[in-house]
Parts: sequence; C-alpha cells; structure tokens
Amino acid sequence: MIAARARAGLAALALVCAGAVAGAELQAWTGGPPPPFALEDLAGRTHRLADYRGKVVLVNFWATWCEPCRDEMPSLARLQAALADRPFTVLAVNLDEPVSRIRKFIARTPLNFPVLLDRDAVVAKAWRARILPATYLVGRDGRIRQVHFGELDWSSGAGRRAVEALLE
Repeated sequence: MIAARARAGLAALALVCAGAVAGAELQAWTGGPPPPFALEDLAGRTHRLADYRGKVVLVNFWATWCEPCRDEMPSLARLQAALADRPFTVLAVNLDEPVSRIRKFIARTPLNFPVLLDRDAVVAKAWRARILPATYLVGRDGRIRQVHFGELDWSSGAGRRAVEALLE
C-alpha cells in the first residue's frame, strides 16, 4: 500500500514536471561522465553502455505509467528506423516495472530498440533521471553531450537535429 502511494506520488510529480518542460530545447550536459550500467533487456541479454562506444546512444528513462513517456515512444521508434544504417541506437531504460506490464505496452506500441530493466531504479538515480521521460544523448566517445527532461518528438525538429549533429 505504501509502495503504491509512493509510486502514485512519483507518477504525479513526473507528469507535472515533464509537462512543464516538454517544449524546452535540449540542454548541454555538464554533469560529468555517464555512470556505467549493465542492465538486462526483456530477453535476458545484458547491455552495458560501454558496449556501444563508437555509436551515438540515446538513453531514455521511462515508465508505462508516465503519459509523456508513452506518447514519446513512437517518435523514438521512428528515429531508430530512420537512422538504422548509421552508428546510432536507442536504449529505453524502464524504471522498476513488472515485465508483464512492459510487454503489454510493447504489444500496443511496437518498439525497434532494446528495452532495459532498471529493476530497482539504481541506474536512474545514478544518471539523475528525476523527471520522466529523461533522455541523454551520448556521443561516440562515450560522453553525455545533451539532456532533455520531458516529452520531445525525436523523429523531427530539435531532437533529430541533435542526434544527427553527433553522427557527423
């Protein structure tokens, strides 16, 4: 009961905060190197951020209970599809939800990138993802370059331009 109330409070906070910044541009990252992670995907394969060095990586922290997160997912899938022939990938890090709930969401909204499980939200805390969705653009050198808190259409506009600039 207490956990459900805490999750509901977090959901409300995330929705309010994300809605307030949804129109904002990407911000330059000044928080230092990305914390390493090793997270399993839905098939049980482990993904480490270090495995993607040499690629531009969009790390998106999200949850199915977060409406802006759900709304943003199709644009991430379109971006992944548009850049499929480039050294780019999206890693969607789900915050502490049951796999059955994530699979149900993916059945309705097909995704073409790995969904990683942050089962205890330790990685989200290390990355300072306090507002959902929280998205970090990691350059080919493995450094975080830009961050965006809130929903963004990643398949066009500022989001796509930021990714393409890192691919040049």
